Amino acid sequence: MKSFITYPVLGALVLAGDIVAASRLQRRQEAVTVTHTVPAPQASTTAWSWNAGGSNIWPIHESCNATEKALLKRGLDEAATLAGHAKDHVLRFGNSSDFYQKYFGSASTGEVIGWFDKIANGDRSRYKFRCDNPDGNCVLPAWGGHWRGENATEETVICPLSYETRKPLDGLCGYGYTVASGALNVYFASDLIHRLFHMPSVGEGVVEHYADTYTDCLELATSSPEQAVRNTHTLQYFALDVYAFDIALPNDGCTGKAPEESSSSAVTSALASPTEATSTNAAVTATTADDVTTTASAGAECHTHSNGDVHCS
Repeated sequence: MKSFITYPVLGALVLAGDIVAASRLQRRQEAVTVTHTVPAPQASTTAWSWNAGGSNIWPIHESCNATEKALLKRGLDEAATLAGHAKDHVLRFGNSSDFYQKYFGSASTGEVIGWFDKIANGDRSRYKFRCDNPDGNCVLPAWGGHWRGENATEETVICPLSYETRKPLDGLCGYGYTVASGALNVYFASDLIHRLFHMPSVGEGVVEHYADTYTDCLELATSSPEQAVRNTHTLQYFALDVYAFDIALPNDGCTGKAPEESSSSAVTSALASPTEATSTNAAVTATTADDVTTTASAGAECHTHSNGDVHCS
């Protein structure tokens, strides 16, 4: 009797358990739908760039052949290296540097740093170097190049003489060169610094010629430090001197001594032969495309200043 009652109850319990298990399995197997909203594709837009249009590539005109382009690019790269180190020297030592005081006197350092930084890191999209002879000046025997002035204010022509005579920066302090007695255009790097400052977008019409010779530049540092920081030749001399001392021949350099006759002989010559001096000065005049026969005395190398004057050294 007890057995008859027990079995159906157990069967019912087993059946109920199976139903619950099946229900749970069904719930686990049911798919879950997740809704995700995907935004419609937007039309592509160009990201804004604060320096759009700028360039750090040297702008070399198509008139330059492959060899000229290679030599000019190397020279410009070296000019940036020379200017960059001059800036770094001032950033490191400020106006406590003996070299700084020698060339810039008591002037503040900001302007010097700025001029060198414009060459090393400034925008290069606004000016151009070319190798043809659009103004006729490269036919003159003493011309290594020239700023085109009113013909094209942001263009400089590099003549064949430059490619034939300029030395690489790796040779600084070689060839018997010293900063005080050597020409500023012996090395392509320092010569191109000069030519870059002629460009209005680089020198801004402010970096000019207030003193030319090594001795005159040192005197300018004392008499007019505010002009010394804007004097083309002072900036060149400083860059060469600190690079020679810091990099080329560390802790030695090749400053040298200025020729003693540089100032006195010029004055003596002018006093002794005023007619000859006048004739020489008259020969150094601006040259245009219509008057390519006007030139400086033979043996000197010439270029044009940003004010249109011709300078021969």
